[in-house]
Amino acid sequence: MPTIDQARAWYQDNDQVHDFDHVLRVYRLAEVLAEQEGADPEIVRAAALLHDARSASGDDQVRMDHHEAAAIFAGKVLAAEGWPDDRIQAVQYCILTHRFRAENTPRTIEAKVLFDADKLDAIGAIGVARALAYAVLDGQPLYAEPSPTFHNALKTIEGEPYTAYHEYLFKLSRIHARLQTESGRRMAAGRHTFMKSFFQQLNAEIQGQK
Repeated sequence: MPTIDQARAWYQDNDQVHDFDHVLRVYRLAEVLAEQEGADPEIVRAAALLHDARSASGDDQVRMDHHEAAAIFAGKVLAAEGWPDDRIQAVQYCILTHRFRAENTPRTIEAKVLFDADKLDAIGAIGVARALAYAVLDGQPLYAEPSPTFHNALKTIEGEPYTAYHEYLFKLSRIHARLQTESGRRMAAGRHTFMKSFFQQLNAEIQGQK
């Protein structure tokens, strides 16, 4: 089983939004959800530690999506530790289906747990902080009113910035409805309410209403 100290080295070059602190939060959430949902804890722990480990895989050279690169890297790590093929594939499946934008919906309970743990870290107070941090890293303004096109179709027009509020409308506001486990949905309720309130307050302050 990969250790936390071993995993730390896989994330040295990741950005501040997908750094090892994020991995640790997902790992801890995944442990809680796995216990509540009856998932295999070893599969879940390994998948959580490896789910964003693309920087160490070398597969970025071919512009591979990060979940695909991480799954390949996970296979190498676990094979070197002597894991059987079926359990390696179970971990890889969790990683391949953990993205919000992925076409494949997670089917195993372990994959559902990783999906929910990763998405829970994208909402609530930490989700707001990560969205704002990512916008800053990307050179976006603190706030910009989304265009009518974005409100209607969730697509930016030419020259339109993509702020944390854009990401809230596009993804974060919809995460709670996409969660796969009962435990995850229960945990998401308070986080979603807080996040919704924050962006409502942000809009009101920007417009001088409060």
